[in-house]
Amino acid sequence: MTALIKPFRGLRPAPGRAGEIAAPPYDVLSSEEARVRVDGKPWSFLHISKPEIDLPADTDPYAPAVYAKAAENLAKMLEAGLLLRDDAPCYYAYRLTMNGHVQTGLVAAASVADYDTNRIRKHEFTRPDKEDDRVRQIEALNAQTGPVLLAYPQSAEADALIAAIATGEAAADVTAEDGIRHQVWVERDAERIAAIGRVFDGMAALYIADGHHRSAAASRVAAARRQEGHELSSDHFLSVIFPHHQMKIMDYNRVVKDLNGLEKSALVIRLATAFTVAESAGRVHPARPGEFGMYLGGRWYTLSIKPELIPADPVASLDVSLLSDHLLAPILGIADLRRDKRIDFVGGIRGLAELEKRVDSGEMAVAFALHPTRMDQLMAVADSNNVMPPKSTWFEPKLADGLVSHVLD
Repeated sequence: MTALIKPFRGLRPAPGRAGEIAAPPYDVLSSEEARVRVDGKPWSFLHISKPEIDLPADTDPYAPAVYAKAAENLAKMLEAGLLLRDDAPCYYAYRLTMNGHVQTGLVAAASVADYDTNRIRKHEFTRPDKEDDRVRQIEALNAQTGPVLLAYPQSAEADALIAAIATGEAAADVTAEDGIRHQVWVERDAERIAAIGRVFDGMAALYIADGHHRSAAASRVAAARRQEGHELSSDHFLSVIFPHHQMKIMDYNRVVKDLNGLEKSALVIRLATAFTVAESAGRVHPARPGEFGMYLGGRWYTLSIKPELIPADPVASLDVSLLSDHLLAPILGIADLRRDKRIDFVGGIRGLAELEKRVDSGEMAVAFALHPTRMDQLMAVADSNNVMPPKSTWFEPKLADGLVSHVLD
């Protein structure tokens, strides 16, 4: 087997500048939101990850000029000394803290070869247009700037090695506007670096949590460069790898525009074929798998799937699948979650009040609150070489862009 991960010469903010540079991931803000966010922040990494914000508002975000602008903005930051590259390959510890939840992972270059052979396992389909976007971004910058979020299976030894890096004063310590704290430490010791490599090489697999398009794009760039005779750092991709037991998946809820021709009372009656239905005095945040909250006509209901309808299959037994197979498709007529415009998805970070807002405004007719998918379910799906339904997982807290980037030599 190839080395699953390797250290690399990270491109990082100069001392004392991380707060000016760190930015939300490119895919969690619209272009309009990003323009507002960078007001008064000339060195925000959003100028690299969403460079259309520095072009006219009607610019196509996939136009060649956008990727050229990203390269121009990166060059300016390098010239100004805002970003510096480590002299030797390192590993990095990355700690996220959100509302008392703490998770500490390893920043490393993950093997494209192991991604290609499914040792780094996937659980989602990708869209070609989104892959194309990330390929163009990597090629324009000659760097990977958006880390892929990975998980590793149970390993007390890996946990201890990473915890040992995350001691003393951090090289970067930033509390973002959303209150999430991001800390990065650098590991330069050759013996510790070798020990980390040995422990991870002994793992059967890593699991992509978030970043399927970024990892797919890295694979495509590596393949193209191999054909051209270049095989250096493009054969690895930027990743942050957390222990699976520390990772936090939030609920990923659904809102639907109409009731497929049904009256509210008729919908509730139809639900009884697959669910036990009970009206609730307050908001329903599902307490266990197989339980759902429904907000309809200003009222909350608890829906509990009938146990005999839960199959053993790792995909079909997911709550997102149970809701689709027994409610969204047969009753509301939504069979294609990717393309049907009648359904939208709301990350749990927005809370149940957002579901009420969408329904009470008349924009949506009904909302469904789900119990979060568990990491062991994600890993089981990936191990079975299957994929999850769209919008199955919402990971929080999210990594920042700009704290560590991977230059392709």
